[in-house]
Amino acid sequence: MAGMSGRGNPAWVHALLAQPWVGPLVRIALVSAWLIGGVNKALHFDSAIAEQAHFGLHPPILYAALAVVVEIAGSLCVIFRRYMWIGAGGLGMLTAVAMLVANDFWNQTGVARFTALNGFFEHLGLIAACVLVVMSGGSASAAGKDS
Repeated sequence: MAGMSGRGNPAWVHALLAQPWVGPLVRIALVSAWLIGGVNKALHFDSAIAEQAHFGLHPPILYAALAVVVEIAGSLCVIFRRYMWIGAGGLGMLTAVAMLVANDFWNQTGVARFTALNGFFEHLGLIAACVLVVMSGGSASAAGKDS
């Protein structure tokens, strides 16, 4: 088809995704919740410990410290495309634990079940995004490339 570029994307989409600022911006956006969460937990560590205890994770100080390290270090790995597989993998694993512990829709009813079910699948989508960023090598333009 005329005007199409790589895997069926229009040429303008390919041109946009090929811009050098798109990849870093998308990686920052992807990890922003984890990065902000990790910094917030580090600055308010007592609250982070209380959060882990609330979800029944023991010892809560260990889980709080692990969450801070994984959220900050994993985010930086993805942003800077260094050891992305371990950074995104750590964020994905942390998110899997969070979705199983905090979004246990199977134990809920009514509005709480609806909310937990939505949260569960939102977390699942973030895990999938981590897999995709590793598969693409962290490049937003990978979707527009022929390979």
